[in-house]
Amino acid sequence: MKKCFDLIHEKGYRVINIDSTLCLQSPKIKLYIPQMQQIIAEITHVTTADVSVKATTTEQMGFIGREEGLKAYATVLLGLI
Repeated sequence: MKKCFDLIHEKGYRVINIDSTLCLQSPKIKLYIPQMQQIIAEITHVTTADVSVKATTTEQMGFIGREEGLKAYATVLLGLI
């Protein structure tokens, strides 16, 4: 993530906010979300209020439900420096 942020910054952009979703059956990550937000905020130079981390499951369907993998999605709003 740090490398990606550095590349974005070199091109003259800054992160405004991040909206992310993790899709996994287990482990349950609810207790770790504040820590994830803090780390992401520090790397991207935004506040924790600007970082959304959500988690969901597939109700035991597909490869995620069988705990063979996970999916992660993120939408990042960028602005000019």
